[in-house]
Amino acid sequence: MPPDNPIGTPLIILSEVDSTNNYAMAQVQALLADHGFAYFASYQKAGKGQRGKQWNAAPGENIILSLVLEPTTLPLKHQFFLSVTIAMACFDFFKSYGGEETSLKWPNDLYWRDRKAGGILIENVLQGNNWNYAITGIGININQIQFPMGINKAVSLKQITGKTFNVIELAKQLCGYLEARWRELLKGDFERMLQEYNSHLFKRGERVLLKKDNAVFDAIINGVNVQGELLVDTGIISTIPFGTVEWILE
Repeated sequence: MPPDNPIGTPLIILSEVDSTNNYAMAQVQALLADHGFAYFASYQKAGKGQRGKQWNAAPGENIILSLVLEPTTLPLKHQFFLSVTIAMACFDFFKSYGGEETSLKWPNDLYWRDRKAGGILIENVLQGNNWNYAITGIGININQIQFPMGINKAVSLKQITGKTFNVIELAKQLCGYLEARWRELLKGDFERMLQEYNSHLFKRGERVLLKKDNAVFDAIINGVNVQGELLVDTGIISTIPFGTVEWILE
């Protein structure tokens, strides 16, 4: 039977950690956390982003959240659809405040217009063919209005709306969106999920610059396939696996 504890139950508030994902992983390994546990940190000293990058966030101003999920009833071949689930929940949440200009940038970013509003990092715990846990980290810019040097193209809800938010209350709201999307994932309508994800894809149908190794090339973004690969048109229709290219955004 799939776990039925709602995501965000309990929501554990931490004043400071090195990384919420590391903390959540340690709790799982110590048998102190099950599906649905969520860890919110006011500040993390060594936040983890994709491809070894660091996630920087001002203390007390943003959502810094890690979830313990048990996708034990899902086959490993559908790992990408957990990413779709988390991304769509973040999209639902952010759009409710930021509006229609919210989008999802492949593979793991939340965008508003052409600026980054959040990111997702999923660390899977596998045992043979069993998908035991997925430690899911989410960072979303809420009240921060100044970002470190070298981090341009960032945006927060406060910058968009002019309002200051209670970040813990918003984290609880986000957990509600996550639970709703999780329930959809368990129903297994992957075709519809992918179609919806693609309908909100950043720069879909537009020409962009991508970088692979030291080569920069332009491509039209067509969408994402069931394996989580980016579909592009460079004159030839081709696929780009996760983690092999960087976006060049002006």
